[in-house]
Amino acid sequence: MIRIGNAQGFWGDWLEAPVRMVEDGPLDYLTLDYLAEVTMSILQKQRKENPALGYARDFPPLAAKIGGRGVKVVANAGGVNPMACAREVKRLAPRLKVAVILGDDLMDRLDLLGDQIASIRDRISSANAYIGAFPVAEALATGADVVIGGRIADASLALGPMVHEFGWRDDDWDKLASGIVGGHIVECGTQATGGNCSAAWETLEGWATMGYPILEVEPDASFRVTKHAGSGGVICDACIKEQLVYEIHDPSAYYTPDVIADFTTIQLDDGRVAGVKGKPRPEKLKVSVSYHAGWRSIGTITFPGSKARRRAEIAERTVRERLDMAGLAFDATLAEYLGDDDLMQLRFGVRGLDKSQVDRFTREMIPLVLSGPPGGTGYGEGRPAVREIVAYAPAYLPREAVSTRIEVLA
Repeated sequence: MIRIGNAQGFWGDWLEAPVRMVEDGPLDYLTLDYLAEVTMSILQKQRKENPALGYARDFPPLAAKIGGRGVKVVANAGGVNPMACAREVKRLAPRLKVAVILGDDLMDRLDLLGDQIASIRDRISSANAYIGAFPVAEALATGADVVIGGRIADASLALGPMVHEFGWRDDDWDKLASGIVGGHIVECGTQATGGNCSAAWETLEGWATMGYPILEVEPDASFRVTKHAGSGGVICDACIKEQLVYEIHDPSAYYTPDVIADFTTIQLDDGRVAGVKGKPRPEKLKVSVSYHAGWRSIGTITFPGSKARRRAEIAERTVRERLDMAGLAFDATLAEYLGDDDLMQLRFGVRGLDKSQVDRFTREMIPLVLSGPPGGTGYGEGRPAVREIVAYAPAYLPREAVSTRIEVLA
């Protein structure tokens, strides 16, 4: 039996969790899932500005702190620059052996995606194939203390150690599917132990010390979901079920780079999972593509007191008329009213490809403090900011077009 815990559900999750997982109880592997789809584009922008960046920068000091303490660390913190991430880990902790998984970045090979990206090709900021568990297992076989990758699929982070430890074949479909189910349960951290759980929140205790999930996995691929003794939160089937249906489409065919898992075959009882069935892996790999989709800005103004709604409506009309007078055109505008007739906030936003026009909009909200309906307030932060819009598009390519490789920094 091996114990695999996950202590990061996204880049920005609780910083204390990985340290607590290593220090508060027995664990063999610790996975850290940093990458949402749009995160890749943020990291690509950082790398464009500085070639030494493009990874989750809080990971190297964390890895230096927890690495080499008897727990193998597996993370997709490398983002779009896993080698730079690994070098920084080595700089901070020269004692650690670090294995890097490369090959998912397709920015230099966009032709592989063909017509799927034709309309957005000149605005693409990142393109990364989802890679699976077997490169993770290969990296662990080097004896590395820390394994760093780019767009490793979320659930495959946990499946990799299982493949490494138990020697599962690449056609052990049922075992691979069970491992993927386990990885999916823990990939969002505390969503499996009470966090964000509609079934348990009223009776749940220990919010501040909520334990992150751990898989106790047997060689036959059955497993139990647990957490460290004394930690907050709860292990209950209701919470696990809510996580199981998170971000899936067809429950009978959950596609991953490693296997297609049939969630309808899951046998769940008091945190124990068995009986999962799998089908051969997809012929194609999914690619996460992010691209520039314009600019946006959102401004607010608040009206307290009697007839607040009516005053907010006049403010909206005034802004729209002035935008028309200035000859501004946007892809979309949106007005929202938050509050009631005694206190109302107007939230007005615009979106467009022309940054100068979006910036011009930001100059039309503040004047309402003097030229709008009486009582307008809430301008302490000045003009609203103009922010870039990064959109996500999926693409697909034959799996043989992606070749991963392992490099070791010993």
